[in-house]
Amino acid sequence: MNQTPDEFRIRDQLDRLGALRAAIAKAVVGQDAVVEQMLVALLAGGHCLLEGVPGLGKTLLVRSLGQALDLGFRRIQFTPDLMPSDILGTEILEEDHGTGRRMFKFQRGPVFTHLLLADELNRTPPRTQAALLEAMQERTVSYGGTTHALPSPFFVLATQNPLEQAGTYPLPEAQLDRFLLHVRVEYPDEVEEREILLQTTGSGTAEVPKVMDGDEVLALQALVREVHLGDDLLAWITRLVRASRPGPDAPQAVRDWVRWGAGPRAGQSLVLASKARALLHGRYAATREDVHALAAPVMRHRLLLSFAAEAEQKDADDVVAALLHAVPAPTA
Repeated sequence: MNQTPDEFRIRDQLDRLGALRAAIAKAVVGQDAVVEQMLVALLAGGHCLLEGVPGLGKTLLVRSLGQALDLGFRRIQFTPDLMPSDILGTEILEEDHGTGRRMFKFQRGPVFTHLLLADELNRTPPRTQAALLEAMQERTVSYGGTTHALPSPFFVLATQNPLEQAGTYPLPEAQLDRFLLHVRVEYPDEVEEREILLQTTGSGTAEVPKVMDGDEVLALQALVREVHLGDDLLAWITRLVRASRPGPDAPQAVRDWVRWGAGPRAGQSLVLASKARALLHGRYAATREDVHALAAPVMRHRLLLSFAAEAEQKDADDVVAALLHAVPAPTA
């Protein structure tokens, strides 16, 4: 069967996705699920929050993605003394040497890039964390009464340490809701850890080739919007999100463990993420497996748990598992 030019174009774009995963794998050992979810967020046009204890390669993951993409890449190390102007930029006084006239000029900060690594985001106080809110939602920065547009595509990959660690500040709910996915980075298995030791203690360093530019990323993000998601899956996602809100009709786990449930942005995120995962697997239609695989990364940071949940040592993933059990998926 002959392929149309559009089919050739789509197949070439999907091949680039495979090359992107292979490029990241040159520097990152294992963490396949984490890499997949990071790419899902990129394709869906959302931001990604990576959480894990220090030393698991979160920064390496993001840096490898930045090396594989031919895009502007900046890294901000968040510290307790970081100021909003260190992120957004500031006005500086300049003098025209010809006329002697002085004027203020906006000096752009590191947020003006395509791919921003916000490293250890929860090491800085809430005032500085909030500096990213407008940038993440509106893709703009307002300063001195003027609105400055950010480059396109714009993608924030943030890392945070577990809140139990010293020197961390909880991210506000409004900030968390701006992240499409909250990805947990776990310890590697024994085989992966041995390979990490082998690769990082030798004389050679892995080179990550550039395999995709900004126009290709934007084309893939547009293609994600065209992926089919059936009415039955849309209805299931709607029921899942609504069931996360405490009320007389909510599942027992929600009534026991949840103070505030997920809002409509969770449903939007789950639809887009499911479409992106389908495309990442070479499919043009989302399935139940896509929704099931991404329900926890989409919802875990959008649920505010009760004191009862803490007393029973339950976390957001336990609530999502209960939701998936209580709200039946559509039949095949």
